[in-house]
Amino acid sequence: MSGPFDHDVLVVGLGPTGAALSALLARAGLRVLAIDRDTAVYPLPRAVHFDHEIMRLFQQLGVADAVLEHARPVPTYEFRSAGGELLLQLPPAAQTPSDWGSGYMFHQPSFETAIRAVLDAAPTVTVQLGCRLLGFDQDADGATARLSGPDGERAVRVRYLVGCDGASSRVRDAIGGGLFDYGFDEPWLVVDARLTPGSRLPEVNLQVCDPARPTTCVQGGLGRHRWEFMILPGETPESLLDDAVIRGLIAPWNCGPVEIERKAVYRFHGLVANRWRSGRAMIAGDAAHQTPPFAGQGMCAGLRDAANLAWKLAAVIGGDAAETLLDTYQAEREPHARSAIELAIGMGRMVCTLDPEAAARRDAGMLAARAAGAPALPPMQPAPFAAGCVLAGSPAAGAMFPQPGVEDGHRRLRLDDVLGDGAWLFTTAPTEATAPGVRILPIEADDLILFRDQLQAWLDRTGVTAVLVRPDRYVFGAGEPDLLLQRWREALDAPDRAEA
Repeated sequence: MSGPFDHDVLVVGLGPTGAALSALLARAGLRVLAIDRDTAVYPLPRAVHFDHEIMRLFQQLGVADAVLEHARPVPTYEFRSAGGELLLQLPPAAQTPSDWGSGYMFHQPSFETAIRAVLDAAPTVTVQLGCRLLGFDQDADGATARLSGPDGERAVRVRYLVGCDGASSRVRDAIGGGLFDYGFDEPWLVVDARLTPGSRLPEVNLQVCDPARPTTCVQGGLGRHRWEFMILPGETPESLLDDAVIRGLIAPWNCGPVEIERKAVYRFHGLVANRWRSGRAMIAGDAAHQTPPFAGQGMCAGLRDAANLAWKLAAVIGGDAAETLLDTYQAEREPHARSAIELAIGMGRMVCTLDPEAAARRDAGMLAARAAGAPALPPMQPAPFAAGCVLAGSPAAGAMFPQPGVEDGHRRLRLDDVLGDGAWLFTTAPTEATAPGVRILPIEADDLILFRDQLQAWLDRTGVTAVLVRPDRYVFGAGEPDLLLQRWREALDAPDRAEA
């Protein structure tokens, strides 16, 4: 089936991943239909942490200030033994490539409310709440989706469909492929609390590696705190959801009065979809991967999916790239998602040790590693893309490009705000070449005056005259400008517009 399209992209699910993807597609001028089965933002905390790269994305989406109103900088993260010994300490980084803080503890409903406001104001986005995807068919040109909403059932014709529809994704089931299971599956009780006058809680985030009851105690958004308690063999989730039991679990913290805001039982597990795309249909976020929370990367991974996929869909739909560019989405994002899941599982295995003798051996090993100054965990920052839309072998290819920032009076000016969306080529060498969607920026350009020294320093350190930065702020490649632009055109494999 071919014919006219009702929308360019149908986004199924308006959690953080789907909302961010919709907003990014709208910024590229695409017509988006975004649906969600719920009729309002989920009002209670779920994710409580995001990192500097996600704040850079919030900056791009225009919601950074709104998020900061309900967030606070991430504190030091400590692992302690049952007796209180410090086993591992992870202080926040003093500097980041994004020119934002290392990470933030935040209130998810406030972010979702802010991003929904962005969607409501976007002229090319249609949001339909209380609407479900029943199924879809696709052909070489697009997909026809069957929807059920307040006004009954209907069909819509779209160029592409993205399932951001969570762990039980209907879109993932439809494209097939199944899930890879890491074999980590632990039930935990999650308790979110509001602080009240007189509340006293740790100023660090804690993993208590107590074999009698592994416990997490971390900050939430402003005025909030979270506990996570491992459910022990023989216990039932129902028994632990009783408020009296929860207050008994919290009592040893001597935290003073708190208001229980949310309680839920989760199974902490690691899963990755084997197939993220089939033809015109794709998945992102929890539909594509699920992680235990120990590294705080669940929501972050989904938002990275959105940033990666959005510019590629825009390039393909806009005619700047061939559809094969979409093949690089899973090739780039799956290794990053897996590294985050494997890190979280490694942390989880340290925490979820119930045998006292094994816990004692673990503690001794971690204390020895700490005394020797050895890293107890692999790097938190994932490796650069090894494959995908990058110039293999080029300096810095596949790594995040740093965002320079400068103080200008009473405000902080950052590069992304000045230059806006799209791909950039920074160069100290002259070039007459062009490439689809790339803004050529000689280092002497007026727009770069505030950031010139920092950009020049990066080029000097890297030993190149130019760098091509993708729209998601990852480096395509660095080297000579003409070669970079040629390789970009080849990577996009753009169709000949004259023949289209």
